[in-house]
Amino acid sequence: MEVVLLIIRLVLFGVFALAGIGKLLDLEGSEKAVRAFGMGDPFARTFAVAIPLAEMIFAFCFLFVGMSWVGSIGGLILLTSFIGGMIWQIRQGNAPDCHCFGQMHSEPVGMKSLIRNFVIAGLAVVLVLSGRDRQGLALGDSNAHIAQNAALVMIVMGIVVIASYLRRLLTENKGLKRRIELIEMLDNGGQPIERDEAGDPLDSLPIGAQFPDFQLPDERGRIVTFEHLLADHKPKVFVFVGPKCEPCKQLLPEFKAWREEFKGSINFVFVSSGAAAENLERFGAEIGSGMLLQEKKELANLLYAKWTPTAIFVSADGLVAGHPAVGDTAIRDMVDRLRSEEFSAERFYLQNASKPGRIKIGQTVPDFSLADLTGNDVTKDFFRGTQTLAVFLSTTCTYCAGVVEQIREWEGSHTSNGTKVVVFSEGDRDLHVDFKLKAPVLIESGYTTAIKLGMFGVPSGVLVDENGMIASYGLCWEDITSGNVSKTDPMGSRRAGR
Repeated sequence: MEVVLLIIRLVLFGVFALAGIGKLLDLEGSEKAVRAFGMGDPFARTFAVAIPLAEMIFAFCFLFVGMSWVGSIGGLILLTSFIGGMIWQIRQGNAPDCHCFGQMHSEPVGMKSLIRNFVIAGLAVVLVLSGRDRQGLALGDSNAHIAQNAALVMIVMGIVVIASYLRRLLTENKGLKRRIELIEMLDNGGQPIERDEAGDPLDSLPIGAQFPDFQLPDERGRIVTFEHLLADHKPKVFVFVGPKCEPCKQLLPEFKAWREEFKGSINFVFVSSGAAAENLERFGAEIGSGMLLQEKKELANLLYAKWTPTAIFVSADGLVAGHPAVGDTAIRDMVDRLRSEEFSAERFYLQNASKPGRIKIGQTVPDFSLADLTGNDVTKDFFRGTQTLAVFLSTTCTYCAGVVEQIREWEGSHTSNGTKVVVFSEGDRDLHVDFKLKAPVLIESGYTTAIKLGMFGVPSGVLVDENGMIASYGLCWEDITSGNVSKTDPMGSRRAGR
């Protein structure tokens, strides 16, 4: 029996030492795990350090007969708290990362991790019930032997830690290699590849465009429209997920935490596909309740959200207010920005850092003075009093001729709905006269003023509101004529189309 107790002590020493070292090697991950289990500021960081230190102390106790019983009581208390936290999370339908062995091994909380902790706790119970004076054989008969055995055990533990760390590096290297291979495959030697089924993650509706209306059932079969969601007058984050999306599952604890964190200020709207039961099983009742379900990704396709997970920030008045955040890292970055910025401010938007450009939303039209084709001066005052679309064209642009024809038809149809047009272009004056437009055409070499307005290229445009403030960017002519751009009344474009 004495030998068995010694073996139990060594096993517990190994478990607690590995757990403590692993957590200390990844304090950021430890703090994240503590937060996922419900510990908020200011104690999360303290517990993230205190737990692995306690595990290291208990591990040291198991090396010595005189300290083992105390170590087993401390270890049992720690394990009991872990087990209680796991059971609570499982009952809530959560699966946070347990971070049990820190940098060396971690997995979502589930029956496997729960059973493992019960087994370890059972070993600690054996030592506790054996009593203070019956903790098995000592590691040596003298202080020298004890020191030698302890040093040997520590060396073995060090080798295990290094091997585990190298194994993790190898796994990450394989993952990185797969990503590089995927990039090379998509690059195709510089030749474009058509991927209509997936789309470009950076595609999106223009910032400032009206979020499209929709009719989708929730998990109970009730029909929900965008107008229904607008009734709460709060900004929203539309999150597109899927029942078979593994990154979506990994983000589940954070989805729940974000909903609670932004409760009352931002509503998170989850959109998925597939059957209601499948999504409820995957995401649990907390996320699955109120989830909107698509049949064929109809809403996702309208928003170019063809990858999961993807998140899109929408303002309280129903306007697209950010580029799509595609993937778990981008979504976390977006949430971090929402924590630090005043998202309720007028004209607030989130620009994708990987999609830089001349976005000027929220800025007033800069001072300028250009003569139109008739010699009349046009200044920034032209944009005051009426919503205006500034269109950027060129006589050398193949597609611009079609846009000119559309503008001409629009001017003749008298369906402006209070919107006027001004054209910025470059090239020969006579060619612009041939446009035969009623709108002012301003020719300027180098597009100096157009760039200040936020021009991205030709043909494109920006919308300026009646106060002379830039309200949207990167628009094509169809965005105006189809009612996809915000009006003074955010719902006006939809009502006008009925």
